[in-house]
Amino acid sequence: MKDRDIILEVMQAGADRRLERRRFLHFAGASTAAFSLVGCGGDDNTPPPIGGTPAPTPAPTPAPSSALNDGDVLNFALNLEYLEAQFYLYAATGSGLASNLLDGTGTRGEATGGRKVNFTDPLVAQYAREIASDERAHVAFLRSALGTAAVAQPAIDIGTAPNGAFSSAARAAGLVGPGQSFDPYANDNNFLLAAYIFEDVGVTAYKGASPLITNKAFLEAAAGILAAEAYHAGLVRTVLYRKGLQAPALIDASEAISNARDSLDGASDLDQGIRPRSTAFGEGTNIVPTDNNAIVYSRSAGQVLNIAYLTAMSTTGGGFFPNGVNGNIRMSAA
Repeated sequence: MKDRDIILEVMQAGADRRLERRRFLHFAGASTAAFSLVGCGGDDNTPPPIGGTPAPTPAPTPAPSSALNDGDVLNFALNLEYLEAQFYLYAATGSGLASNLLDGTGTRGEATGGRKVNFTDPLVAQYAREIASDERAHVAFLRSALGTAAVAQPAIDIGTAPNGAFSSAARAAGLVGPGQSFDPYANDNNFLLAAYIFEDVGVTAYKGASPLITNKAFLEAAAGILAAEAYHAGLVRTVLYRKGLQAPALIDASEAISNARDSLDGASDLDQGIRPRSTAFGEGTNIVPTDNNAIVYSRSAGQVLNIAYLTAMSTTGGGFFPNGVNGNIRMSAA
């Protein structure tokens, strides 16, 4: 049996357990219907570089409870920003990051499979261009902050092949059947669902990483990126919900993706779709996924890589990063 088939079986089994525990309906049929519907440089506050000039900049202080330092944490974030930037840039413009934003330490890889979306909703097209611009700026900023310590872009799979990352993730969520592919560039709704896969994970990744950053300037910068990613996530969730009022299967699809993600990051029930929920004041939307204290949850680096690698097992590559990420934080959680 191929490794990818094993991964998909693990993901599907985990998703089934999550569906039982959370008492959700199985949305495979409704989600398939959804796809039938849609058509199957810095300023004066910029921290000095970690790995480059100016020379007087002190090296980051390692976190007392970990062998990792600020550079390791920022490089982990940079890998995620490479992925997001490439996806949004291809979707919005038809081309990816410029070559001068790709080199660094570690093995440089290519982003494969992306293409421009033929948007029919002008607002979604505008949102895509704004987020693409933001994600490109995040890559440039983190590379500037890291200096010569910045890692190169690793190999990234953002294509549409039946055995590719997007199709594997969609299949595990029950959105497409065996041997079928999911094309995030086919139309507005597919693009939004693909963006939904990334954005919620990015928010939880930055929140989970924040306690590991010791330099206050870098922590402030990471908090700023976290805020931007949260705006992006809220925007994507809002547009999906609004469109889901006319096409309820889109809301079902968000729940299916949420459950598939949740099956990968451990036993905790962290992830939430966009289905309306009860509040103290009656039924409300679920644009902001939070705990009972209205606090957004965190994911560890290992949990984030579980989702990025599309596996519930401990490994160093797969899914959207076929050969793994670059840097010292590379292992997904067991």
